[in-house]
Amino acid sequence: MSSNEQKKNTAVEVATPSRTRDIVKKYGFEFKKSLGQNFLIDQNILHKIVSAAELDSTKGALEIGPGIGALTQHLAQSAGKVTAVEIDNRLIPILRDTLAGEDNVEVIHADVLKLDLNQLFAERFNDVSGVSVVANLPYYVTTPILMKLLEERLPLENIVVMIQKEVADRMAAKPGGKDYGSLSVAVQYYCVPSIVCIVPHTVFIPQPNVDSAVIKLALRDKPAVETPDEAHFFRVVQSSFAQRRKTLMNNLSSWLGKDQRETLTTLLEQIDIDPGRRGETLSLDEFAKLSTALYEAGLGLQG
Repeated sequence: MSSNEQKKNTAVEVATPSRTRDIVKKYGFEFKKSLGQNFLIDQNILHKIVSAAELDSTKGALEIGPGIGALTQHLAQSAGKVTAVEIDNRLIPILRDTLAGEDNVEVIHADVLKLDLNQLFAERFNDVSGVSVVANLPYYVTTPILMKLLEERLPLENIVVMIQKEVADRMAAKPGGKDYGSLSVAVQYYCVPSIVCIVPHTVFIPQPNVDSAVIKLALRDKPAVETPDEAHFFRVVQSSFAQRRKTLMNNLSSWLGKDQRETLTTLLEQIDIDPGRRGETLSLDEFAKLSTALYEAGLGLQG
């Protein structure tokens, strides 16, 4: 029997209603709404999250917001090394208790948005074959955390996170639907998204007001499309979605200036994009064509 299997057999599972309530009571822990603290109490969902990350003993896992360690326990059984970053110092002694004996887990008290993640990876994961981020993210900082992970070009294999269902739907949305927007483009530029499962609000303590979803973001080896200037590409995308009900022409001319309408009309015709379309109908390839044409024409280069 492997050491991981032994731990799995002896560890006291945190993610049950009674165990979670016992821990909360023992430490007199009070949930902070401002930190989006909702503890998962469903073992089946935890298994699905960890399975989606495709971990093994040669790989590492970065967990953001471990709470009282429910997911952390499962990660310790599946990965060779786990680093968990927790912002709430009240949870550190609880984690020390619930993760006792998990010698492949390190807990860091920090705000992940302020951490130098490339340095963390160099220090904590220099001896593993691959790293995935696996987390139950607080709703209020989901997008900032995910964009930090993606924009810093971390050496990640997968990001598997539980987030608000509405946000997961937007990340995985295809062109033409109401959920498709600048977040969809940004995530799909870096990753291939897929919804793993829907998580009802009833499997948390305390219960949030909305359902969640587990989404897997498989990191691409290189961005989905080529563009001469990445920052300009994203400015074009943001401007195209500035007012969803407006046409591409109206949004772009509001950004670039009304005096550029004639130039824009000619440019859009040249790349075979109808000026009357809305941003939500454009694919990543079309956004790349549009941003490249604008860039080569010297439009929108200064924000």
